Amino acid sequence: MRVVDAEGKQLGIMKLEQALNLAYAEQLDLVEIAPDAKPPVCKIMDYGKYRFEKEKREKEMRKKQQTVELKELQLNLRIDTHDFNTKLNHAMRFLTQGNKVKVVVKFKGRELAHPENGTELLKRFSGGCGDLCVVEKQPVLDGRNMIMILAPKKTNAAANTPVKNEANPVKEKSQT
Repeated sequence: MRVVDAEGKQLGIMKLEQALNLAYAEQLDLVEIAPDAKPPVCKIMDYGKYRFEKEKREKEMRKKQQTVELKELQLNLRIDTHDFNTKLNHAMRFLTQGNKVKVVVKFKGRELAHPENGTELLKRFSGGCGDLCVVEKQPVLDGRNMIMILAPKKTNAAANTPVKNEANPVKEKSQT
């Protein structure tokens, strides 16, 4: 097997007993790094420290990994404009945070006779989100509900900027 010492210097090809004796003399462990190589590569190192560093790197990778949640918004066909705009602002906030949004239109009574009204409402909703989102799943009728899924564009998830509500700007009081 090929043996590498703790500093990364190659010690050459040697038998297992020789490598174990070298590791024992330095009070370190002999760790097999590349078992598929010809000959296999082993390194003399402190295995406890190696395992700790590996776990630390994996924990850091998991911390940087972003989880995507699926947020749900429910609408109905007779929604008023203010309620529609409020739901739209919620959706835009979710999309800027990097979450997917499931928009559900609930049909009541005889509204189910005109599913095109639900499709039109969902198209208006996705148009209202503008360039923040991509329609991941087109509107589909599922029983008494019509469902559409919006996903954030890749650039917005990385930016993670909050949405400003320009319809109601906050006025500051001037001190005079």
